[in-house]
Amino acid sequence: MNYFIKNIEALGQRKMFLFLMMLCSSFIFSQQVVTGRIVDEAGENLSKVIVINMSTDKKVYSDAQGVFSIDANPNDELRFVKEDFNRISRRVLTNGNNLPLFITLHQIPRDVGEVKIVKKLTGDLETDSRIVAKADKGEQVKAAVGLPEPVGKMREKPAEVKSVLLPILLGNLNVQGMYDLISGKARRQKRQYKYDDLQEHIAWVRDRIDDEYFVRAGIPEDRVSEFIQFSFLAKPQVRTYVKAKNLSGVMLRLEETVPLFIERMKQNQK
Repeated sequence: MNYFIKNIEALGQRKMFLFLMMLCSSFIFSQQVVTGRIVDEAGENLSKVIVINMSTDKKVYSDAQGVFSIDANPNDELRFVKEDFNRISRRVLTNGNNLPLFITLHQIPRDVGEVKIVKKLTGDLETDSRIVAKADKGEQVKAAVGLPEPVGKMREKPAEVKSVLLPILLGNLNVQGMYDLISGKARRQKRQYKYDDLQEHIAWVRDRIDDEYFVRAGIPEDRVSEFIQFSFLAKPQVRTYVKAKNLSGVMLRLEETVPLFIERMKQNQK
């Protein structure tokens, strides 16, 4: 009886495998290569433009002649992203047409304005808060002018289980997304992005607060980064203020975590 049940299970697994293979084949053969060229307003070729297929998260870069090629399915959205240029999107392979695309990106206007050299912070919260207030006024002027800026980071989005498995029910198979999940690429991407964000936030604090401020508080100079990372965990609001670029808020919360970190150092020395 057990032998019979095992044979049925094995047969079911083979059928499921064949079904997935048929879906993969159907998906692959429905793909086409979309090509095109990217230029600026003056008609000059733009290289290193990121071309992202928003349906599959696959991305390529334009070459020195502004030429690109990328796999796509009917009605996929391609997004074109380059620093200092407005990003645009195009639907491709609509109505069965597969003509080369001609994309023009428009540069974002930049007002450099007056350049001022600002020293690092002194560690005096009252004094440094006034400096931050001046910086905030500059941000308010920028917001009032209304200059567009890129939103978010230009990263390849890690595959998610829901975004890969749910479309299968509708007859669509994200081959790249499935490979990323099975191979562990999506998990590695998330871990790397988390680490990169942490280091970026630590650097943001250190670039704006002189090491002497931490040393006077009792933090050894070679452990400043460790202390900042500890503060992110002990007081999550510290990192919230970093993301909001609120330096006075960051400094206020850091002062609350100094005694905790010093006590931790004493316990480790025992």
